[in-house]
Amino acid sequence: MVGCQQLKGVILAIGCNSEFDLSIQAFDLCRMSQTDQRLAELGIQLPSAPAPAGNYVACMQVGSLLYLSGAICLVDGVMTHTGKIGETRDIAYGQAAARVCALNLLAVAKGHLGDLDRVQRIVQLNGFVNGVPGFADSPAVINGASDTLVEILGERGRHTRAAVAVTGLPKDTTVEIQAVFEVA
Repeated sequence: MVGCQQLKGVILAIGCNSEFDLSIQAFDLCRMSQTDQRLAELGIQLPSAPAPAGNYVACMQVGSLLYLSGAICLVDGVMTHTGKIGETRDIAYGQAAARVCALNLLAVAKGHLGDLDRVQRIVQLNGFVNGVPGFADSPAVINGASDTLVEILGERGRHTRAAVAVTGLPKDTTVEIQAVFEVA
């Protein structure tokens, strides 16, 4: 849980106009899960979980493992990052795309679990980078997702990983990431 000073800092960051607003904001923040508190501290709002675009499900839980289908750079029905890395896009652009994918994965998991505090650890990420033939810096691109997940989840966000370049992805997305989470 956050301390009073941290709570006050977060409440002031989201803006309150009166002591009444402050007390309501404090109550709402105290009810948040630790992961939601961390997201608030970082100023991150998860996007709406994207719906599957075909005959598959966004996630499937088998025992304590939650398998997440590939997340692309789609937010509110709009592609945020498209194109090939190494052609018209650079590694920094790819890292930003990977961050969007990571947030989409968390949104799907939260929709399924109800609370991201149920994520015990991220077991594995498989990252696909839309790159020009011969593109060899896929790990640097997928670091955008790995760094985001560790920033939000701490040690629970550390994972095994594959990062590969491919010559095409759905909707010309710059990155696609699938994952396996261990959940309670």
